[in-house]
Amino acid sequence: MKKRNNESIIQMSKFYIAIASVILVGCIESLKSEEVVLKPSKVKTSAIASNELPRGKPEEVGMSSEALKKIDELVQEYVDAGRIEGAVIGISRQSKVIYFEAHGILEEKTPRPMPEDSIFLMASSTKPLIGVATMILIDDGLIRIDDPVSKYIPEYEGLKVAIPLKPTDKDLQLKKKVKNKSIKKPGSKTNEKSKKGWHAKSKREVPKYRLEKINRPLTIHDLLTHTAGLGTGGGLGSRIVKDRALPTDTLATWVPRMAARPLDFQPGARWAYSPGSGLTVVARIIEIASKMSLHEFIQKRIFNPLYMKDTYWDVPEDQLFRMPYKLHKKAKGNGEVVGEELSTYASNSGGVFSTTRDYLHFQQMLVNGGTLFGNQILKPKTVAMMTTNQVGNLFTQAAKGGPGQGHGYTTYITLNQEKSRNGQIAGTYSWGGAAGTISWTTPSEKLTLVYMVQKPSDLPKKIGAIVREAIID
Repeated sequence: MKKRNNESIIQMSKFYIAIASVILVGCIESLKSEEVVLKPSKVKTSAIASNELPRGKPEEVGMSSEALKKIDELVQEYVDAGRIEGAVIGISRQSKVIYFEAHGILEEKTPRPMPEDSIFLMASSTKPLIGVATMILIDDGLIRIDDPVSKYIPEYEGLKVAIPLKPTDKDLQLKKKVKNKSIKKPGSKTNEKSKKGWHAKSKREVPKYRLEKINRPLTIHDLLTHTAGLGTGGGLGSRIVKDRALPTDTLATWVPRMAARPLDFQPGARWAYSPGSGLTVVARIIEIASKMSLHEFIQKRIFNPLYMKDTYWDVPEDQLFRMPYKLHKKAKGNGEVVGEELSTYASNSGGVFSTTRDYLHFQQMLVNGGTLFGNQILKPKTVAMMTTNQVGNLFTQAAKGGPGQGHGYTTYITLNQEKSRNGQIAGTYSWGGAAGTISWTTPSEKLTLVYMVQKPSDLPKKIGAIVREAIID
């Protein structure tokens, strides 16, 4: 009997030991899981801290603080004179932000000091984003720079060029005042005047013209360098057919229709700025090649890895207070972006809103040869291709260009500082927007500047001179 009791006690002990073991293992596993949860939290905090460009004193990177103070005085002069309401300017050298200042007010209607994180309408300052997105696809092997546009959009095969029978000037661009000329009947090789449909409504008469075939296919290179002759504004082809995007349009519906417009000159023959059309076609090619919407592609491949957290195609309602009231409609996609009337169609050549901080990240990535925060956006050789003159002397001969200047893929390039009107150091590449925003980068000095404003002036050129004088090493 005593032996049975001992066996029972032993069995009960084993049972309790087993229970205790299970509980102990559970506690250990619980502690481990807590450690797993905590670790990402620490990493996340560290990541946030590293996703900002470090700040430093100008002297740490070979620049003069005293010289850069002249920017403050100069900008204030422009504010006091009413030439601008305010501006936010950021300068970095050797990957350090050494100047970041907000000046003036946001707008007269609500005259509060200009916030450093103000959101600005970028207008054509959007174009370099399209350029980088295109370069990404080249790096990915999905497209080639010399690919015909018709490879992706069949409507662009067999395009025609509009040639005036009596050119008004060597550029074949129409002057503002053109005498009324006879118009041949429909069906002839010359144009007809139409009051409805795609044909232009214009106070100016369209002179007689003929259409000729393109000498070679229109390419992605042509579109990115503004040598395509597509939608150059004052060109004859742009006046003959003046279709415009509708509120219901997307890139998929609008871009093929644009092919009905004759080119203003043979592809690659001249340089003439295309405010919206050329890069809008490129935007559609990006969508086709990437199998994503343009906005999704740029968000995923550019904005997110560069931590451009305040850059939008459509500014959220709760962030509109950071920009002038007069731009709220445009910021919601309701502005006059394309065509003669208001349209909710958002132009992908000029539809971005951003901040000085965010765009400084974008420019710094280019300075670094395509990498920022450990994320490679482009290969160094692709950045070099994008920011190298790709048009020979065509931009030098263009009215918008001039001596000592060239043009890369969505960038102006200073080739000769002494000959160039902008006075920038040779190798500097830049771009700007109609609202006054401008940015430039000088690779040889590892220097980049972002100037954000909503009113154009000659101020950026003067600031550039101060920045160059501030370089002491």
